[in-house]
Amino acid sequence: MKNYIKELRNKLKEYEIDGYVIPKNDDYFTEYSKLNRLEVISNFSGSAGLAIILKNKNYLFTDGRYTIQSKIESGKNFKIYGFEKLINCSLFKNLKLGIDPKLFTHTQIKNYFLKHNKIKYVEKNLIDEIKNQKENTSIPFFSLDKNIVGESINSKLNKISKYLKRNKSDYIFISAPENVAWTLNIRGGDGPNSPIPNSRLIVSKSKKILLISNLKKCKQLLKDKIIKKNEFLDVNTLPSKILNLKGKKFIIDDKSCSIFYENLIKSKFKIIKREDPIYLLKAIKNKTEIKNMINAHIIDGVALTKFLFWIKKINKRKITEVEAAKKLENFRKLNKNFLYPSFDTIAGSGKNGAIVHYRAKKEKCRTINRNDILLCDSGGQYNYGTTDVTRTICFSKQKHSIKNIFTKVLKGHIAVATTDINKDDTGKKIDKRARKFLNKSNLDYAHGTGHGVGFFLNVHEGPQSITKINTVKIREGMILSNEPGYYKTNEYGIRIENLVYVKKIKKNLLFQNLTMAPIEKDLINFDLLTINEKNYLFKYHLEVYSRISKYLNPKEKSWLATFI
Repeated sequence: MKNYIKELRNKLKEYEIDGYVIPKNDDYFTEYSKLNRLEVISNFSGSAGLAIILKNKNYLFTDGRYTIQSKIESGKNFKIYGFEKLINCSLFKNLKLGIDPKLFTHTQIKNYFLKHNKIKYVEKNLIDEIKNQKENTSIPFFSLDKNIVGESINSKLNKISKYLKRNKSDYIFISAPENVAWTLNIRGGDGPNSPIPNSRLIVSKSKKILLISNLKKCKQLLKDKIIKKNEFLDVNTLPSKILNLKGKKFIIDDKSCSIFYENLIKSKFKIIKREDPIYLLKAIKNKTEIKNMINAHIIDGVALTKFLFWIKKINKRKITEVEAAKKLENFRKLNKNFLYPSFDTIAGSGKNGAIVHYRAKKEKCRTINRNDILLCDSGGQYNYGTTDVTRTICFSKQKHSIKNIFTKVLKGHIAVATTDINKDDTGKKIDKRARKFLNKSNLDYAHGTGHGVGFFLNVHEGPQSITKINTVKIREGMILSNEPGYYKTNEYGIRIENLVYVKKIKKNLLFQNLTMAPIEKDLINFDLLTINEKNYLFKYHLEVYSRISKYLNPKEKSWLATFI
């Protein structure tokens, strides 16, 4: 891979700055993007990171999921820190740092840099000047019928209108594409692993809309009369059009509204900063969305179970991590409703399993050894649903110590699944349940226990999550992952992940499993499980069998029956 650092340093002189800041996100602030400027400059391929290139030093900041990966990919040329080090960081004291104002929010700049540094807005993106990554702008947006999403556009606009009136505002600027997708019941092809329609949306309190995007992408929506001609705004004509709007107040969400767009709006309007209400509206799935997600997970469970049955015979064949990931994708492709993976499959064997978000590459990956344990984290986008599941697999008898740790992770997983949400009603409370059994042995993991999941959208969404700090109330209809783990550097990784949704039974809120695939029994020390935990496993595997066995061949079905 070409080293572009020298070329960027020449740009520092040209633009009279001491350093340049490169975030992972694109100008839509999506987690996964077809553009990856951070990887271009640093070789770091993780989903969260930020690099700073100075005249004689390079820094990379990321989070606990990528501690090992960042050192492998970028340690040669970069000094690596956790994100926490970046808050009001004094490493760059009195330096003038250049940023692209379309890639940062005012809040980010305030938290990261303004205490010790000067910031210069550089209108041209310096990474693009060095290596321009072509973005496919021709994939058209498409609409989803109310029968698929369960709620009409007008119903959603009513909710937004009421929110604007409550907050005494004239407009909201919806800057996150996934929230535009939810509002207008549309999808697109702008994400590498999710049907994101790169666009922004203005909604007025009188329910008038302006969809801001590229004309090529919106032609089908115009043709199908999903939007009218006067409801479309070409992204290149936005500055002049926005100044013609009548009104006084605009709501923006500064987690995804860039400095560029905030400055543009506030040149005429008073800005009110709020969290975009659509995050919460979107997080609470309706009955139709839940039904579609259940169906997607049955399809996905069949593919994963077929894969597990196939790969458990590893002693009879030699395969690499890349070949394993490809085989799993091929099993998913057997179903006509499968579109593409919901993220790049993580298939880490042995020591690679300890790299939380490991990505196997053909030219550099391990052949899976029968003495290894394999951590396989994968998911699919289906018509219509999004899946995400992790299974840790073994192929031979494992050490007692490994089985004990796997069982403690499993106990945490079961503790989350059986949560009384009326009592433990936030992610922060539930996270403690997941870590309890590991913590008793002074063990832990450096990632959250769970994240929200979109309906035929992003595999990661908020505002809900199961982490040490999240205080968002868990509500009926929310979908989350349940994925405690443990990682021993240079040895192995363990993670068990199901997706769950929140269901109300009488007056009780409970988690219901969406994921339908067996959990590795050969890694369990059953002596460490309580009767209730054993009963949970029995009932879970009985449900898996009842839902997917009819789609399996006789040998697969017989193998799955051994889990009951």
